[in-house]
Amino acid sequence: MDGAWYAGWRHLFKLDPDREISDETLDAICMSGTDAIMVGGSSGVTFDNTVELMSRIRRYAVDCVLEVTSLEAAVPGFDYYLVPLVLNADKAEWLIGRQTEAVREFGHLIPWEITAGEGYLILNSEATAAKVSGARTEMTQDEAIAYVQAADRLMRLPVVYIEYSGTFGDMAIVKRATQSVSQARIVYGGGIDGEERAAEAARSAHTVIVGNIIYSDLDSALATVGAVKETDLEL
Repeated sequence: MDGAWYAGWRHLFKLDPDREISDETLDAICMSGTDAIMVGGSSGVTFDNTVELMSRIRRYAVDCVLEVTSLEAAVPGFDYYLVPLVLNADKAEWLIGRQTEAVREFGHLIPWEITAGEGYLILNSEATAAKVSGARTEMTQDEAIAYVQAADRLMRLPVVYIEYSGTFGDMAIVKRATQSVSQARIVYGGGIDGEERAAEAARSAHTVIVGNIIYSDLDSALATVGAVKETDLEL
């Protein structure tokens, strides 16, 4: 994990191609000191709006990674690519079906050296991703950790994303997940609305992702960069 391109990421901003963002806000985000910009969303993501957002981010030196959630939005030109596999999806298509379809159709074009699998554990039933994938979000802490360990030790996925999009999650689960992995990087996202929650998440996860607050409170979003980077992981 230490030599991988994602290994040094401590803080990421996540931008949704389906949401408007001004040039001024984008400039502040890209110049904030974040480790990378992730582009992705659960609905309304198209080739055109993904290309448009990528071209705007490309004016800056910050790393830019695409979370590939649909074949239509598999846009070339990003620095890196993450392919989500929804671990607790109700339907197999969200775990491996759509991914194998993509490999069958575009395998000869995929830049494997800058592409990684990303195990998604969605734990907020109200999140769009949960509704789209039919994720089974109600589970005990032990069940959640079992998913994480299966992704880490059986599937050998390099990244496991614990997703609470729309609400702040259970940091006890996140910390235990980070303690339990042997090689995967634990990424946390959901409900981070300022410095306090950013620091709390940073104590529990390898990487913290900040998204929705960008669109409603830019100053609070920007404050999360320092909060995460100045906080040590506590295991």
